[in-house]
Amino acid sequence: MVLAVAIPAAAVLRQRGGGVFAEAIAQRLRGRATVRERVERYEPAVRARLAGDLRREGLAWPPREVWLVALKTERVLRVYAGGGDGRPRHLRDYAILAASGGVGPKLREGDMQVPEGIYRVESLNPNSRYHLALRVDYPNAEDRLRAAREGRRQLGGDIMIHGSNASVGCLAMGDEAAEDLFVLAARAGTPRVRVWIAPLDLRAHPRWIAPAGTPGWMGERYRALREALAMLP
Repeated sequence: MVLAVAIPAAAVLRQRGGGVFAEAIAQRLRGRATVRERVERYEPAVRARLAGDLRREGLAWPPREVWLVALKTERVLRVYAGGGDGRPRHLRDYAILAASGGVGPKLREGDMQVPEGIYRVESLNPNSRYHLALRVDYPNAEDRLRAAREGRRQLGGDIMIHGSNASVGCLAMGDEAAEDLFVLAARAGTPRVRVWIAPLDLRAHPRWIAPAGTPGWMGERYRALREALAMLP
């Protein structure tokens, strides 16, 4: 019944020549918004929340580069930003409110695991069921290559960093944190947003050994993560 009412209402608004205002109302009735609209809505509050952090690190708005470093054991997402010189500055930390699975990589659909490795933000979802979401590019080329060599199929996907406090293979950050991350990623540009997901801060645990049953090739991936993390302040 709701759809039967909402769709004609949107059509009537357009027919009456409401212009931009009418189209905005029609879009709201459809329950859809663009990335740009979400950024325009949340950017003032995000800038206010991050103003002190940016000032402390000598960064202008918006940052040109963003690093999102998720540490599973510590249950924290550390955000670093840069001004385009390739040098990351620590902006702030956000608590990971929920993340299913445990230490170890994601190998297949339905294993409930958050992947581990070096990823990118593939796209932004302004209409997520969990407020706002950043889509991680799992499985990436390396994941697909490893799976092909092992005969694994149905690798899963739709790995998100999103709002709310519930997760099935994603990182749930709460709505306010999701707004910060969404706007940062949108304003920097998704190609310049790195996502590093590690079992723990490998810099602080140089003798850490992966749990039994972890695929052997993850040793190489953990070394890559340790080297990546070493460049952070």
